[in-house]
Amino acid sequence: MNTPRKLADLAKTIRSKNAGTDKITFDIIFRERDTYEMVRRSGALTRETVADVLGIDPARVTDFVEYDPAYAIKFTILRERPSGSAGDGDIFGAQQYAPFLDLEVDITA
Repeated sequence: MNTPRKLADLAKTIRSKNAGTDKITFDIIFRERDTYEMVRRSGALTRETVADVLGIDPARVTDFVEYDPAYAIKFTILRERPSGSAGDGDIFGAQQYAPFLDLEVDITA
């Protein structure tokens, strides 16, 4: 039986920040290996789902890493415009993680 849970209820940390002037990086970190493995197996976080959640072209996802030693899933996207340039609404890239808070993850009960 699959039980949907919000990613915010499963992860210890969900954050975003600049990765240079042209990229934003995201970190989703879990407290324990079991939860990390459950989320990995669920398929809720992939290059494709990240692009879908953010409403961007998948080609803008430059990196996607499942980093086992830290129980973390990390990914990086290309910004639409350089950090701090005219029209940039988030100079530090720190507000971009919000759509992932309510992401539903189907886990096995």
